[in-house]
This record gives sequence, C-alpha cells and structure tokens, in this order.
Amino acid sequence: MRTIGKGLGLATLLACGAAQGAQLAVDLADRQGRPVADAVVSLVRADGAGSAPAAGAPHVVDQKNLAFRPYVEVLRPGESVVFRNSDATRHHVYSFSRAKSFEYVVAPRQESAPMTLPRAGVVAVGCNIHDGMISYLYVTDAPWSARSDARGHVVLDGLPAGTYEVRVWHPRLPPTKQEIAQPGVVLGADDHRRLPFALALLPDPRRAVDRERTGY
Repeated sequence: MRTIGKGLGLATLLACGAAQGAQLAVDLADRQGRPVADAVVSLVRADGAGSAPAAGAPHVVDQKNLAFRPYVEVLRPGESVVFRNSDATRHHVYSFSRAKSFEYVVAPRQESAPMTLPRAGVVAVGCNIHDGMISYLYVTDAPWSARSDARGHVVLDGLPAGTYEVRVWHPRLPPTKQEIAQPGVVLGADDHRRLPFALALLPDPRRAVDRERTGY
C-alpha cells in the first residue's frame, strides 16, 4: 500500500512497495545536535530497480503570516501544485529555476491555477513583494522519498531487500553540496535500521527585510 502524508511537520512519504518489508529510519540533526526538519531523504537501489509511484492529487503550498507553508514540498514529476494565499495582502509568487520558471500574482484569499512540474529538479520559490518568503519544490523520480518532520525523523517502510544509496537534500546545505549521499546501505528482507546524518547548515534566510515591512 502506498502512503502519502502531506501534513506540515510530518514526513511526506512517496514510497512504492508492499506494507511488509524492510524499514529504514533516518535521523537528521545539525552540528549542534538540533533536529533538522524539511530535509528530503531519497533512496535509490544500486541495481536501478524500482520506480516512482504515479502522480497523485495536486499539492497545496499556502501563504500564511507572510510565510510559505510548507517550507519544502516533495513532489513527483507530473504532479501539480497550487499556491494559496491565506493572508490579507497580495503575494507575487515566482521562480527562475531551470526545472520550472513561473510567476503568479495571488490576491488575498485566492489561489493560483494548478501548475504541473514535468521533470525532476529543485524549484526555488520566492515572493517578489516579501523578500523573506522562500519555499522549495523538490521534484524527484526516486522510488522512495520523504520529508523530515519537526523532530528530524524520516521512516521509509515496505522496502525490498537490496543495496541502497541514501541521499539527503536540504536548502540550507552549502550551494556546492546541497545533497549528500551514503552508498552501500544493505537492507535484508525484514531489517529495521536507523541511520543518522549530521548536517552542516547555513543560517536560515527567511528573516529578511522586505519592501512592505521593516522586518518580521
């Protein structure tokens, strides 16, 4: 059974395979030992087996209290996203990313039309009015992928036995190495493993001054 969790602070699970099988739990922390939310953990088998599940229902990125929610959203190629404005001010949502470029002016209490993400890649999203508003759409064709919750945890279930490369991406990793990988992770048919990652993160840029306010 495929399980997809979209709630804020919950791992967004995009896993294929049966409910039974191996389990991999990944614990993500920064250099000070604090949990890291909004990291994307992806698994790729060494033999190339496995494929991403079919595209699902549109994802929603809300704009509330002058912030994008969620900060990071995980999608599959072919899925779509809607930008909702729950604020009382308009937002000018845009991206110049190679994976997808766009711009929408979203009026208060309105939302954009669904926008399809056709291929894998990272789409950095900003607001042309409020400079501190930043979000990321992580579009992946990895067979198993999830976003870490507020405790820095990701759990991937139903994994077939095999050798995997575990990849971790976070927008605050240095630009030259925004994804780190650990190859050669071997899982037996009923294994339950935990894998820690320590991430050296850059400062959070979401506290910038914008053109409407002196800061927030």
